[in-house]
Amino acid sequence: MSAFGRSTWGDRSRGRARGGAIMLRVIHLSAGYGALRAVDGVSVSARAGEVVALLGANGAGKSTLLRAIAGLLRPWDGRVLVGGRNLAGWPAHRIAAAGLSLVPEGRGLFPGMSVRDNLRLGGFARRGSARELEERIDEMAGVFPALAERWDIPAAHLSGGQQQMLALARALVARPRVLLLDEPSTGLAPLVAGEILARIRRLKADGLAVILAEQNTRAALQAADRAYVLATGRVIFDGTVAELRASEAIARAYLGSE
Repeated sequence: MSAFGRSTWGDRSRGRARGGAIMLRVIHLSAGYGALRAVDGVSVSARAGEVVALLGANGAGKSTLLRAIAGLLRPWDGRVLVGGRNLAGWPAHRIAAAGLSLVPEGRGLFPGMSVRDNLRLGGFARRGSARELEERIDEMAGVFPALAERWDIPAAHLSGGQQQMLALARALVARPRVLLLDEPSTGLAPLVAGEILARIRRLKADGLAVILAEQNTRAALQAADRAYVLATGRVIFDGTVAELRASEAIARAYLGSE
């Protein structure tokens, strides 16, 4: 474990973490905008049935890292391994087809389209028949009953919490192996945010590997098994949630008086 010092990729978490196989392994990834290096040699991993929190202040590089992993931003260097294949540099639609879905900050919904049509767009990431797609969409009715009551309503008419559920459901329709979530509680009332994070915790039972970038540190740690902390584009801590709480410097910076 490292705290306030650059992390190296010895995959120490591999020895500590329990659960399924490693589904996502990011190795020494760097990315940025123009001449600005926003992510600098970052290495993270996530196992099947595991929620990994990605923490850090605004501007730490969390969103940039997720965008680079998902193919929305081309990495400068490094590897993104999903199921053992290096997807770094692939276009976003091919990465989605390979089993990695991103729920972006702001949700990225099509506000004028119905709930069902937004879900259909999510399903196009994975190959399959039209019937299989409709079956996957119908499955979401059981997972998110509030959406099933609003199938034909435009996404713009949903509440903030319902829109976040729709964004999550749209990602799940593609049946990903790896799910990236960028600030899912932003703009939501605490009770609604808690409901969203509770649903994220339940995804572990389905064997998903989840990386959760979240500004609400306490809420994220309630859902997570492990955590990485970023600062100025670098990993300054990686370890279990218990280890993060035990690290006085990290806890003081990110958990206040805890």
